[in-house]
Amino acid sequence: MIDLYTWSTPNGRKISIMLEACRLHYNVHPVDIKNREQFEPEFLTISPNNKIPAIIDEEGPEGKPISLFESGAILIYLAEKCGQFMPDEPTARYEVLQWLMWQMGSFGPYLGQAHHFNRFAPEKIPYAIERYNKDAQRLWGVLDKRLEERDFVVDELSIADFAIYPWACRHEWQMVELSDFPAAARWMDRMAGLPFVERGMQVP
Repeated sequence: MIDLYTWSTPNGRKISIMLEACRLHYNVHPVDIKNREQFEPEFLTISPNNKIPAIIDEEGPEGKPISLFESGAILIYLAEKCGQFMPDEPTARYEVLQWLMWQMGSFGPYLGQAHHFNRFAPEKIPYAIERYNKDAQRLWGVLDKRLEERDFVVDELSIADFAIYPWACRHEWQMVELSDFPAAARWMDRMAGLPFVERGMQVP
């Protein structure tokens, strides 16, 4: 049994999608970030950076419990645990890791800034809004180009898709029109049609 500490954010939903895809048994522990529950001392022992998601797997390596934070690390761990959604062939494996890192280093952080300045900042800052909306357009262009001749980000469904998709679902927060990125839009429809993705997107 895996304990998942999460909230209804793109980063949290990466992991619930993966757990559903791997058909692993898990308990959900909502961490209400709006009420700053991520700063509670109990959660700090699981996630030292006070961020969701985090997991505790009672049956980790060598049958011993393991606690993990950072969504990318958790995705890699779960892929290796269940032997799915990460290629064994070295070149394809590094491609998946490359696009996972792209999501973690660019597609997530920059779009997250667009979310903040478009929707949540206490004052409208034109420079920040313009900068991050422009970044969002560029990053969506990268994704769209990648998907022009592929069904998934690295040919076969992988943790790269699971990492990118929840962020793409908030395109309206990024002032992105899906009609401008037809290949990415087709990929989103493909992902949305997977039952385990639909289930994972409803957690918590």
